[in-house]
Amino acid sequence: MGGPNFSPTSPHPVTKESIPITIGHEFSGTIKELGKGLEKSGLKVGQKLAIQPTIYCARCGACENGAENACLNGGFVGLSGGGGGLSEEVVVPAEACLPLPENVDLDIGALVEPLAVGWHAVDASPIADIKEPKCVVFGGGPIGLAVVQVLLARGAKLVICVEVAKKRQEFAKEFGAHHVIDPTKEDVVAKALELCGGQQPPDIAFDCAGVPQSIETACKVVKSRGAVVNVAIWEKSIPFNPNWLVFREASYKGVLGYQKKDFEGVIKALGEGKIKPAPMITSRIQMDRLVDDGYWALIKEKDKHVKILVDMRAGLSDTAKVVSSSAT
Repeated sequence: MGGPNFSPTSPHPVTKESIPITIGHEFSGTIKELGKGLEKSGLKVGQKLAIQPTIYCARCGACENGAENACLNGGFVGLSGGGGGLSEEVVVPAEACLPLPENVDLDIGALVEPLAVGWHAVDASPIADIKEPKCVVFGGGPIGLAVVQVLLARGAKLVICVEVAKKRQEFAKEFGAHHVIDPTKEDVVAKALELCGGQQPPDIAFDCAGVPQSIETACKVVKSRGAVVNVAIWEKSIPFNPNWLVFREASYKGVLGYQKKDFEGVIKALGEGKIKPAPMITSRIQMDRLVDDGYWALIKEKDKHVKILVDMRAGLSDTAKVVSSSAT
């Protein structure tokens, strides 16, 4: 609605493509064919995969610093060119192919990408340095729910979700949030402190909402020397007062996307049953219903949906969940 984000209106520096392009950056698939020289890659025809769609140039300062997810020329397969998941087949680099465990189906594989966003955000936070961490997640949309699930899988003692929409409040509870706060009915800072025992406020806040009020409240809800992690992508500039952090000596960290280790972490957690995201799929549609039952449903009834799964092989096989992908 606020785009095009990551979709180039002029030729992309890596893919050389510009809109219109094939889209779909959250997808899984089955290898149909391997490119030359991949005999010893560990990949094989028929293997189920999640696709990490990161596009990067490998030569800018960010890439040299090991932050290819923040590549100055970066993008995503399915957003910036290079094909996409909303097609019968797509050719992707072998390094983008991450095999799924036998007990993880392709429909769940299509959720690895958004879950990896949550995994990266949590991994970038100081959660590993805190005993029994208490966390607040602002926003109960797809990424907020991903962060909730990852926090629980990573051992958070307390997870509070702040969300306005009633249906999304229900989703947050379903995915394990210990408490849900409606900011239109309660003082988030006071209630979070109460839920934490009344002495120490939450350790970490994750802003997945991306609205002016959420960032202010996130800064004010954390403890002294706590941390705020910005996960949201902002559509426009907003007012920000550094004193919200200064008076707490709190830190503020921005995160973007994911890296391969985040995909690997999510896939391992899925295989071990530590994350069970199936209810994130709130509808399943065929390609010919993409506009009416996909995009319009998310625009007009966004609070009723988390993820709508598009079956790219509908009618060919009842077991084909998403898309048939090729790896080169």
